[in-house]
Amino acid sequence: EARFVTIGFALCGSFCTFKCVFEEIKVLSKSGYEIIPIMSENSYNLDTRFGDAAHWREQLREITGKAIIHTIPQAEPIGPKKMLDALIIAPSTK
Repeated sequence: EARFVTIGFALCGSFCTFKCVFEEIKVLSKSGYEIIPIMSENSYNLDTRFGDAAHWREQLREITGKAIIHTIPQAEPIGPKKMLDALIIAPSTK
């Protein structure tokens, strides 16, 4: 069981791996971590053959219970306000 830890989970391209990555976000969330969702401009907006952007956004909000950070102005306070204990940037190329 996780101690209270806040993890920023940032999603970038490599849409083909989103399904697997979202399963890991669920695992972290169910393990007691607070997940702050962050998406790049492309991952937030682009529809691909791997799913519509709206679908992925909805899934991420549902899993985390939080609004998605998806613009530079929204992301700028993360560091100065020490909003996160850790930051995961995914998916990473296999």
